[in-house]
Amino acid sequence: MRHYLLAGAIGTLAGITVATQFAGPLVAQESGRNASVYEQLDLFGNVFERVRADYVEQVDDKKLIEAAINGMLTSLDPHSSFLSAKDYDDMQTQTRGSFGGLGIEVGQEDGLVKVISPIDDTPAAEAGVKAGDYITHVNGESLMGLNLDEAVEKMRGPVGSEIKITILREGEKEPFDLTITRDVIKLTVVKTRIEGHAVVLRVTTFNDETFSTLKTEMAKAIEDAGGIEKVTGFVLDLRNNPGGLLNQAIEVSDAFLDRGEIVSTRGRKTEDSERWNAKTGDLAQGKPMVVLINGGSASASEIVTGALQDHRRAIVVGTKSFGKGSVQTVMPVTSDSAIRLTTARYYTPSGRSIQALGIQPDIIVEQPAPKPKDEDEANKPLTESKFLSSEADLRGALNNDSISDEERKQIEEEAKQVAATAKLREEDYQLAYAVDILKGLAAVDYHAQAVPEAAKPANTGEDSGQEGAKAE
Repeated sequence: MRHYLLAGAIGTLAGITVATQFAGPLVAQESGRNASVYEQLDLFGNVFERVRADYVEQVDDKKLIEAAINGMLTSLDPHSSFLSAKDYDDMQTQTRGSFGGLGIEVGQEDGLVKVISPIDDTPAAEAGVKAGDYITHVNGESLMGLNLDEAVEKMRGPVGSEIKITILREGEKEPFDLTITRDVIKLTVVKTRIEGHAVVLRVTTFNDETFSTLKTEMAKAIEDAGGIEKVTGFVLDLRNNPGGLLNQAIEVSDAFLDRGEIVSTRGRKTEDSERWNAKTGDLAQGKPMVVLINGGSASASEIVTGALQDHRRAIVVGTKSFGKGSVQTVMPVTSDSAIRLTTARYYTPSGRSIQALGIQPDIIVEQPAPKPKDEDEANKPLTESKFLSSEADLRGALNNDSISDEERKQIEEEAKQVAATAKLREEDYQLAYAVDILKGLAAVDYHAQAVPEAAKPANTGEDSGQEGAKAE
């Protein structure tokens, strides 16, 4: 049976995967410290029989057992849980990249449902849900007092049906409602675009398709840009990427590294520790790189970011990442159910754990809040006529006949690209900042191979003998 190593889905995908957060363990009835495991199991059996016999309503035996198992696992940490047959099937569907729902990754904090990240091009993202939002009500019904499993169940419904959620957002004076239409969510794991001469690689999640899609889309983007010689560099956008499969994080990191350690995991037993090294081959061919992160970048995203940052392969821009430094292994326990168990912590090449700390960007760049529409209208110019003067605006000014038509065309094209980046700041300030950094690095002819070995982490793990990622 297959094991999934999750570097981490840090929350629950609303409308699909369920992970109960706060199911408390059974209250110990024995005061003796030396009671054996068998005595404790006997205690459990007694409580189980008492509930079956005396609870006010008849209960389902299977549900009781599953709830007890889930309570044991969720008492360990927020990421360990029991996966019933439906939840296990949902999790496998998620890693394949298609499912039904709203398109948000959620967790639970202080009894509230918190949005970890909205997924690109989904109903939730289009409705304006943001990372860090709290969902307090569904269709007017409060979610307070419900565990995550129950809260997510409230958000489920037929594809095409509407749901109204109430949002608490930092900076807003009062809660507000958003109406979302449920839909079948098809994850677009990698999207590419070209800004100026920079190739932007937007990676939304780490599932079975991530590395292969990245490789294909990257090759297309380079061709569209006119070849690698025309590319100033690459922006790897991992903002609001909640994580996923460990082996995919390793492969994506390896795509941009020629050598050295990518990540190591350390479990309870020394023999369970593993370490992965990069193989020769850089898909970006040494071109400059910028990685974009924010508070919704977690786990697998942090593995990639940490590896590229430690090896000085990329400049990290944005805000501090989420800080999930643990690895979950999904272990089948029956033919149709499994447990998700935290089995290790992971460490970046320099030996640092980011658990509960996150990765600090090399350059902190906050994303400005979008301007209200009415403010945009108020600031809109009343005329499109230009009143800014330059020499060229003066009537009868001399022409510049020292350049050819081809050179003039090139200058005008470069000016358009600069203007496009300036306009991009209004749409996505962090991305525009990343593109500008790549222009600066290209101006000084930066190349990854020029980074001195002394500037890279001392612990490269090259003696580990590990060649690459291996998923079982």
